[in-house]
Amino acid sequence: MTDLTSAEWQKQIAQDSQAVIVDVRTQDEVDEGYIPDSVHQDIYNPPAFMEFVNGLDKSKNYYVYCRSGGRSAQACAIMESVGIETTYNLLGGITKWTGAVNQ
Repeated sequence: MTDLTSAEWQKQIAQDSQAVIVDVRTQDEVDEGYIPDSVHQDIYNPPAFMEFVNGLDKSKNYYVYCRSGGRSAQACAIMESVGIETTYNLLGGITKWTGAVNQ
């Protein structure tokens, strides 16, 4: 897992053709706004989250975020435990995000 600031994340993802953005927050949090083109999977639903993680393409690069960065760091560790090599954690989560947000 590599921690990225909002600016680093935006710069890197713009150049990454293998990028997948993963939002691990609850549905209520997502309803308040989310990073465009993100895939939502609530880490607080462990069976569904593990099914999701086990189905991911290991050749992709995963950019993971939550509200403040804690759950996304945990998600990155779980993803790496099943063989996903490239994960990025958004430092400070969406609360520190300076890019576009969809409602």
